[in-house]
Amino acid sequence: MISFLVCLSVLVAGYFIYGGIIEKVYGPDDRKTPAVRINDGVDFVVMPRWKLFLIQLLNIAGLGPIYGALAGAQWGTSVFLWITLGTILAGGVHDFSVGFMSMRHDGASVSELTGMYLGNVMKTIMRVFSVVLLVMVGTVFAVGPAGLISLLIGNQGGSGLLTNTTFWLALILAYYFIATFVPIDKIIGKLYPVFGVCLIVMAVGVGIGIFTHGYTIPEIELSNLHPSNTPIWPMMFVSVACGAISGFHATQSPLMARCCKTEKESHMVFYGAMVCEGIIALIWAAAGSAVYAKTGGLTTALTDMLANGQAACVYDICTKTMGGFGIVLAMLGVIACPITSGDTAFRSARLVVADWFKVDQKPYMKRLELCVPLLLAGAFISQLNYGVVWRYFSWSNQTLAMIALWTASMYLFVNGRNYWFTAIPATFMSAVSVTYFFCAPECLHLSVSIAYPIGIIAAAAFLGLFIFQTRRTAPQTKEEEHKKTA
Repeated sequence: MISFLVCLSVLVAGYFIYGGIIEKVYGPDDRKTPAVRINDGVDFVVMPRWKLFLIQLLNIAGLGPIYGALAGAQWGTSVFLWITLGTILAGGVHDFSVGFMSMRHDGASVSELTGMYLGNVMKTIMRVFSVVLLVMVGTVFAVGPAGLISLLIGNQGGSGLLTNTTFWLALILAYYFIATFVPIDKIIGKLYPVFGVCLIVMAVGVGIGIFTHGYTIPEIELSNLHPSNTPIWPMMFVSVACGAISGFHATQSPLMARCCKTEKESHMVFYGAMVCEGIIALIWAAAGSAVYAKTGGLTTALTDMLANGQAACVYDICTKTMGGFGIVLAMLGVIACPITSGDTAFRSARLVVADWFKVDQKPYMKRLELCVPLLLAGAFISQLNYGVVWRYFSWSNQTLAMIALWTASMYLFVNGRNYWFTAIPATFMSAVSVTYFFCAPECLHLSVSIAYPIGIIAAAAFLGLFIFQTRRTAPQTKEEEHKKTA
């Protein structure tokens, strides 16, 4: 199990070393943050750093690092490398970048930041893209728990309304409305740190259970172990999603950027939460590889288990590694965690639309005007095929991350800082996103012989376009940037 322990150590070291480098690149200082300057008691509220960290972790994670890591483990333990390197070099950088830029621009959402640095056309695209993505996230994180609750009650002998999925879906959407509407420190600020701790405890319990129950985590193999021989590139990179890098995080980071007391909290709140999510994903990928041994050199047992439903797989792993205590944590995880990510998704959607149409969110009625149509859209999407919605979410998720990294690259260039720390992962994610679009079954479904070169050419073209743009734009000095944003 050396590979697992080495990757775990690299993630921890990456937080301090590479995270420290990224912090120096952006250069946080002592200027007043939006939470201090704008404080409106609704979305701009100063909260303690430890609480911000736990809320950010729960907002960006939910079940992402669990489901995504288990899905990625179908290709074998090579997923360890992507989770580790992706988290440090791409995911942490992405989350830090958006959170920091948002603080420098009055808590602006990712779509508004994109418009500032990539132009109005990209701003419009990102506005539509991010709102659609957020409503899809909120919906899939409502439908899943609703179905599981009704199933569990039915298995315990319940009947009638309590076993009706639509009933529980309506209750969850009603809760979303309340959590999306009220000030951030009333529900999210009080309850979500507790659920954030539960998410960590569940991962730690699974990790310890692997060792104490006699399971062995396989060493890293670079060969493709997927039973269907589905190509590692780009399928595994998209499947892992939140466990390495996620555009969904770009929609969540501004929530906490509006609550940070100082810019110097960025390292722990944004980069730190992503590293913690990477550790959780690594543990779950290891659990999937250890609990379900290979059959004929392939991960057939894990794939068969996932075919029964992701929640069933999580339940099974928790039971086998932690016993009765694990069952309680598993149920809490697969029900509470997605719900808590879903409501912040709708909250983020409200803020994106508010930024879009310049709607003041302090008055109650103004918030109502945006909450109601967003929740109605979610209720409509909930009636669509769950699997199809999830697959499109996965691709759009990585595409949004790509755009956010290009935005951060231009921000760094304009402000005279080293932009290669974001431009390199932006180029990589461009190749992932474009290649997936051309070869995935739910997209164009072309052969890899066509999709691979198109993805590489597109990524190179994006990089070339970025470099060309830097030749036409004069960077500002730090003093000019400080004067502009102070």
